[in-house]
Amino acid sequence: MRTSKRTVIKIAGAYVAWVMGSGFATGQEILQFFTSYGYTSVILIAMNLAGFLIIGPMILQAGYENGDESHFRYFCGKRLGTFYDWFLPVSMFAGMVILISGAGATLQEYYGLNHYVGALIMAAAALIAYIAGFQRFIRVVSFIGPAIIAFVVVIGVVTLFRDWSGLAFVNDYPEAMEAKQPVPLPWLSGLLYISYNLCGGSKYYSALGRSAGSAEEAFWGAIIGTIALMAAILLMNCAMLTDIGQTAVQDVPTLFLTKKISYSLGAVFSIILIMGIFSSCSAMLWTVSEKFVEQGTAKSRIFAACVCVAAFLLGLLPFAALVGKIYTVLGYIGLIFAGCVIYKRIRRIAGEKDK
Repeated sequence: MRTSKRTVIKIAGAYVAWVMGSGFATGQEILQFFTSYGYTSVILIAMNLAGFLIIGPMILQAGYENGDESHFRYFCGKRLGTFYDWFLPVSMFAGMVILISGAGATLQEYYGLNHYVGALIMAAAALIAYIAGFQRFIRVVSFIGPAIIAFVVVIGVVTLFRDWSGLAFVNDYPEAMEAKQPVPLPWLSGLLYISYNLCGGSKYYSALGRSAGSAEEAFWGAIIGTIALMAAILLMNCAMLTDIGQTAVQDVPTLFLTKKISYSLGAVFSIILIMGIFSSCSAMLWTVSEKFVEQGTAKSRIFAACVCVAAFLLGLLPFAALVGKIYTVLGYIGLIFAGCVIYKRIRRIAGEKDK
């Protein structure tokens, strides 16, 4: 079977769109899990490149090969897999809370819109996307991920070109950086970023793998998406390091850097940033609802509406605090899943060699 380049790019874009939520697109996630550790952040990004390249394709290919079978039970066994099956919607709901709060913070910081109104707009948009259906959603978000990466690359390159000398003063702001660190150990922060993204997104990634025309398309979609994602993280990380004294105290550091370049450019990026938040928030809503109700029914729409209302109310809490606390907890729980995925692949390769 021939591998469709168009399908690979679509999968890569949708793969990246999951990570491009409010944490990533606002820069708050990158700031906390990478940039706050100073020069060591480059090593942490290299660690994440390796982790995503190893685990991501495994999950997508498993989704293609095993269809509707629980990917958690496939990788972790019946008991542990059952735990993850029930924990996942809880973690996705927590993620929705962060995303909705991030939308409110972004719209407030750039447009002066009340935080509550911005959060309400995002909750409503996610519900509309859910009602439209998963396949339509994939067609939309497959364009959002590449658009955010392209914008992040532009911001990163221009900022580095203009403020390169600022990299020499990274160690002058230890207190500001330490205040943003989710955990005291840099290597643990790197591992947590891998685990909470790949564990939290595993249901979505599994469904994305099923949408591929072949295992090769699923594999290469994950590979290309990972490389693009990590390149964008590296650029934005270095850009934030050039003015870490200022970026460390921002709720939306990417928007802060963009406005330093051009206020008009910041207006455009704020729209793209909101689209990134929308892509992840909608995927999380689908993951939560899929666990409890049959998709495409009136009951599922009512359930999704209730989830959006609850996430909106909790999303009124401070954005930066939510990112640091919730993502860290999810990362710890996701570490076991990441280990199970690697162990399963090693056993499979060993079994194929024995045949």
